[in-house]
Formats: sequence, C-alpha cells, structure tokens
Amino acid sequence: MEFLGYSTWVLVHIALFSGLCFAADPFVSFELTYSFITASPLGVPQQVIAVNGNFPGHPLNVTTNNNVVVNVTNKLDEDLLITWPGVQMRRNSWQDGVLGTNCPIPSNRKWDYQFQVKDQIGSFFYFPSLNFQRAAGGFGSFIITNRPIISLPFAAPDGDIILLIGDWYTQNHTALRQTLDAGKDLGMPDGVLINGKGPYRYNTTLVPDGIAYETVSVEPGKTYRVRVHNVGISTSLNFRIQNHNMLLVETEGHYTSQQNYSNLDIHVGQSYTFLVTMDQNASTDYYIVASARFVNESLWQRVTGVAVLHYSNSKGAASGSLPPGPDDLYDKTFSMNQARSIRQNVSASGARPNPQGSFHYGSINVTDTYVLRSMPLVTINNTLRATFNGISFVNPKTPIRLADQHKVKGAYKLDYPKMPLTGAPKLDISVINGTYKGFIEVILQNNDTIMQSFHMDGYSFFVVGMDYGNWTESSRGTYNKWDAIARCTAQVFPGAWTAVLISLDNAGAWNLRVENLDRWYLGQETYMRIVNPEENGETEFSAPSNVRYCGALQNLQGDEKPSNAPMLITGWKLKLFFTLLLTLSAAISISC
Repeated sequence: MEFLGYSTWVLVHIALFSGLCFAADPFVSFELTYSFITASPLGVPQQVIAVNGNFPGHPLNVTTNNNVVVNVTNKLDEDLLITWPGVQMRRNSWQDGVLGTNCPIPSNRKWDYQFQVKDQIGSFFYFPSLNFQRAAGGFGSFIITNRPIISLPFAAPDGDIILLIGDWYTQNHTALRQTLDAGKDLGMPDGVLINGKGPYRYNTTLVPDGIAYETVSVEPGKTYRVRVHNVGISTSLNFRIQNHNMLLVETEGHYTSQQNYSNLDIHVGQSYTFLVTMDQNASTDYYIVASARFVNESLWQRVTGVAVLHYSNSKGAASGSLPPGPDDLYDKTFSMNQARSIRQNVSASGARPNPQGSFHYGSINVTDTYVLRSMPLVTINNTLRATFNGISFVNPKTPIRLADQHKVKGAYKLDYPKMPLTGAPKLDISVINGTYKGFIEVILQNNDTIMQSFHMDGYSFFVVGMDYGNWTESSRGTYNKWDAIARCTAQVFPGAWTAVLISLDNAGAWNLRVENLDRWYLGQETYMRIVNPEENGETEFSAPSNVRYCGALQNLQGDEKPSNAPMLITGWKLKLFFTLLLTLSAAISISC
C-alpha cells in the first residue's frame, strides 16, 4: 500500500475516534461539491449553483451532539464559503463560513468544515455566503434530529417534508451583483421557487406552459412534519396549504407553543416546522402556495410559488383559484400580531432533558444595550451602500480571530457605536466588543422602507418585543419576559423596532447581519467579538489544523494541490500513522 487517499484518511480518522469506547458522540461526514449547471426553473435557461449536481442541494441530516465533517469542493470559478445559520458552532467560530471568520476556498480547492451540533435540535439550512451566490442556489436543508432519549413534545410524525421557498431572478447572480454595484435596485423578482422548481400552472395567463413544478405525495390520514425555509433574496412570503391547518411546533431550534395557522408569513432566512394531517377528501390535489407579502398584489401576481399536494388516492388535478392569503395590504397589524403569537413551549425539552423555560431570561440583569438602526440606502464615496448605525461594513482582509491569534494590527476596530452615529455615514471595519458572559439587549430599529430579517450567527436570541414607531426606554414595559421565542432570525418591520436579548456565552467572532441579500451585500452587517479574558482552551477552540490563511497572513498558506489531486500520505508519515493507530488500538482494547 503506497499511499492513503484523502477520503480514506478522513474515514479512518472518523472510524478511529468514533470507535473509542469513551467517545459518546459519533461522527457523520458529507461530501459537497459546488459547481455551475444550467437549469430553467422559470422556463429560462440560466446558470445555477448545484451541490453534488443537484439544485437545490440535498438535506444534511444529523443528530444532537454529532460531530460533523463536511468536505466542500469548490468547482466554481470564484471563491466560496458555506455558512450554517442557526448552527451555533459552540466555541468554534472558525467553522462559521463568513469572511470575518474564514478565508475563502479558492476555485478548484477543497476544505473540511468540522464542528459539533452541541445541544441543538431543529430545522436550519446552509448556503454559500460570498459574492451574492445564494441568488444562484447552493442551498440545502440542515436538520438536527433529537436523540432518542429526549421525547418529542408531539406524537412522532409519519414522515418528513422539506420545502425550500424563495424569490428568484432569471438573471445570473453575477448580473444581479453588477446591478447593485451600479447603484441600481434589483426590481421585482421573476418568480418564487419551491424546492428549486417554478409554479404549477394554476393560471394559463400568468404561468407559461412547460415549467417543472414540485409535487409532494402523501398518504390520507397520516401526519407529516413539514419543514419550510425561506432561502430567497429579499421577499417575505406567506406560506399556506389549501384546506389544511398547519400546527406550528418548532422554529430554528426551539419548540413553540403549539397553535394552528391557516397561513404564516415566513421572512427571508427564517425556518419553521409544522405538523400537517392529511385529513381532507381526495377529490382533487391541493395547492401549496408561497406568495409575496407587503406588495401590490396585482403587480406581483406572477411572483407566486405554487406546488401540488397529491394524496395517493386523489381523483383529479388541482384547479381553480389559489387559496387567498392575508388581505391586509393597508393593515400593518396582522403580520406583526402573527409574529407576536409565536411563543416558546416552556415545558418541552429541547436538545437536553431540562425544559426550555428553565432559563429564566426575564429575571437576568442586562449588562449592555445596543441600538442598531437601519436607514434607506445611502451614497458613500460615490457608491450605494447599506448601513447599521451609519456604518457600512467592509469585511476584514484577515479574519478576526485569525488576526488576533497572529497579532495582526489594524485588521479591524473594536469601536462599534452603541447608538446610531450623528455624522455622515461611512465605510468602516468596526466590530462590537462583546463581554463574555454578558447579557445584552439589542434594539433593531428599522427606519428603512422595507421589511428586514436580522440574524446573528453562533446564537439564538429571545425576541422579547416589537412595535411600530421608534423604540424608547419605556418600550421595555411591553417586553415578554416569560415565553418569548428563542431563534436566530427575527423580522423587523419597516418603521418599527424589534428587541432581542442575548446571553453571550459562546466565545468567538460572530456575524450580525440582515439576511436580505441585497442589503447584506451592500454592507449592512458587523461582527461581535466575544473573548474570555481567562481563556484556558476550554471556552474557545484554537484555529483548526487545516485553517486557511489570507490577507496579512497569506504567506503562511503555502502550496496547495488542486481539488482533483489526492492528498498523499507516504513514506515515514504512513508508517508513523499506522504505528500510532496500532498503539492506540492496543491501549483502547486494554482500557475497554
């Protein structure tokens, strides 16, 4: 045997460590190859980003506490990073997959993400975080199933259904990027996709012939867990299934107080899980609908995703008008009240046996308050930019914690303002200096004209309040201090505020951003750097052995082999590896 190939090397490591008698948490591994393919989801051939040749990517299914290894191969013609919003990467922001934490994976190179889904359950998704690539695909569902020893707060469903919904343009992501770079608005999307497919032809005028649509096949009388993710660019969508109630049970890693909805607004970057019982007659198939919200519906009729729910004993195709969504174009309160109605199930166990409500967030003293204000787009240095607090973020050339480890000066600044700046907006590399073990209040004040989704990597936060107008200190009197939902992506209505509470117990550098892809691309983000001053290696991992270098540390990267070349382990390294393997195996057999 002359060498070990890369995949064999990984599998041997996984088999070795997961086989230890004292290793309680198994390893799972995935291979993801990113490439361009041609597809026509709305009837127009275009370049999309496929994962292992599939658009969208297949779901990745893991279990609480699994150690996850994801080998990503970049076959695109540009840099790539994959991010995992909602997956908390405990003590390990090195795996978060955004520019403030990771150097990009160049074209024709590969990189291993290695992280543990510690104490988590729930419905999430992954996607490429660079260069507006999410507008071309590359996304897929990421599901963390609870361990068998933790009971579900509902009867086990008969099956799982995953629906990736999102607005879509027939222009390539590079063209959309150029539009934003030129200071122009993207305009109305060309449609809404469901699982990468266009709408069912429910209307011969609005939907052209020949478009492939999604069909969800079910058995009558059975109950399915339906996981829905808005993976789109900037459009809030109302989701509904004709004639079927949707029992909400989970959102972004936390079980909810169970209540039925006939429809639910799902904003960009958000994920929800419903239980849906197939209790209707099968005279026809039924519509599954995702339609644009807060728009002139007569103009946006074509921006509607339609799939088909097909009973195995169905007697005919779906036909007729779509089930109506909320009739509230001029009513600001319906959607906000719906958002307020989503509460945490405080008696249910999440990933651990203790109830979700045992963390009494409402009785903890707040150590810091940040007001992050969004404004309409502004011009800075003759370019159109988006801001938080008057700052349009410029990503550091050297990732934040990598710069810390190598004492790189000037990579970023720890001077992010707690309140909006009063001067002219500016470009900056300013990040928030978070206090480890602090408990902070963040006020998201949306003075922009569009609905926004706020997200923080590495954390769930408690959404304790929202209302129209400007937040004041007296607004705290309206906070929900008992069963506020904990999640990682919260909607912030235009002309309104949302308040969240965050327990800063996860050291690292974590991205705060709007998930609206156009605003994110134009600089509406920052990072929170959280460092334990008494760090001893237990609260934050050091850089992984395969860390990539860039920026001021580019010279440390060294030579690389292209992704199609095997990583050879030969000669003395091979002998040493097998010597260690045999020694460790003997030690294990004795200790076990």
